[in-house]
Amino acid sequence: MSQSTTSDIKTYMNTVGKQARVSSRALAAANTSIKNAALMAIYDELVKSKQDILSANKIDMDNGTKNNLDAALLDRLELNNARFDGMLQGLKDVSTLPDPIGEVTDMTYQPSGIHLGKMRVPLGVVGMIYESRPNVTLEAASLALKSGNAIILRGGSEAFESNQAIAKCIHQGLKNAKLPEHSVQVLQTTDRAAVGELITMTDYVDVIVPRGGKGLIERISRDAKVPVIKHLDGNCHTFIDRDAEAKIAIDVSVNAKTHRYGTCNTMETLLVDEAIAETLLPQIAEAIVAADEAMQLRLDEKSQAILNNNTKLSGHLSAATDADWDTEYLAPILAIKIVSGLDEAIEHINTHGSHHTDVIITDNYSKSQRFIREVDSASVMINASSRFADGFEYGLGAEIGISTDKIHARGPVGLQGLTSQKWIVYGHGETRT
Repeated sequence: MSQSTTSDIKTYMNTVGKQARVSSRALAAANTSIKNAALMAIYDELVKSKQDILSANKIDMDNGTKNNLDAALLDRLELNNARFDGMLQGLKDVSTLPDPIGEVTDMTYQPSGIHLGKMRVPLGVVGMIYESRPNVTLEAASLALKSGNAIILRGGSEAFESNQAIAKCIHQGLKNAKLPEHSVQVLQTTDRAAVGELITMTDYVDVIVPRGGKGLIERISRDAKVPVIKHLDGNCHTFIDRDAEAKIAIDVSVNAKTHRYGTCNTMETLLVDEAIAETLLPQIAEAIVAADEAMQLRLDEKSQAILNNNTKLSGHLSAATDADWDTEYLAPILAIKIVSGLDEAIEHINTHGSHHTDVIITDNYSKSQRFIREVDSASVMINASSRFADGFEYGLGAEIGISTDKIHARGPVGLQGLTSQKWIVYGHGETRT
């Protein structure tokens, strides 16, 4: 579809909003078996349309290459056989998760005689704005459907063909399951004015989830009139304590940095306790560079004193600047700083981190407990790679995004994060005196 004027976009988005609100009411009334049947009907359509989807993605990849998209965005955009199979598995996983809707908790009797508690309910209509990653289209749709929410999806223009191909399967699956096709709407315009409309449609949209670069999320946070679930960036840290086991420190550091670069849970800064830096830091640095010859290490002064004469690292080292401690690289670049111990590590993370995911490597139980209590991040880990901060790895089936806010949802946002609670009261004719 083509939209050419502000009036066209307003009319189109108003229609989309109305359709989503009507569909949300039907979804709220749907039981678990109906929602699961819809998910599996979508699964079947995706299997049948695999080659069409991969062909559409090739068009997007070719266009992205021509338009000089950076390597991180192209990596997020690509759908290969493995990622397609991962999408299918994620959809199947969501269908097997417990349905949170209708769950009743905290039932208590009050002196007045009333019996009250809380029931979990859908949020209503979710609006999502995201870049690249066509797999997000399916993940978000599946989570919204299972949690009884309608969803409006606005993917990036670079993934337009992929998203439309996936949307076609979703709509056919919904139709086969006799749920409203407008339960999931993938916007059919790349006009950026549609985003401005979506984030201010308070009559139709209950929450906005932006997922993409820092610039996108800052804009949405600034301009939205609808509540936003968000994280700005993923400046994640790994701290190697003096009581760390060397092999764990090396293995986790390599994985956290080199497993994938274009993700928000990739390590961007390595902090090393000065008590073991002389012996352990060279081993970690050499292992990280060996894993990727393109790796660049940006060092504070103490790290330079230890590593600058290391011939295995020649050509990979440079001095860190103050900006490096606040940067999400999404690239084979790692900042390294030597700290005096746990106190300085915690202070550095809370000052320079993005409150996303931070890790301590230690065999000292007391230190590990201090770290998880005092580091102010959505996910805090002990002796594990930050790459585990992910909806699939947390058993959520998928995630609609990651929140570093402290209200409503925090960390990977799955089914529970797309719900709210309302008070329910059972009475026997009680009246208030």
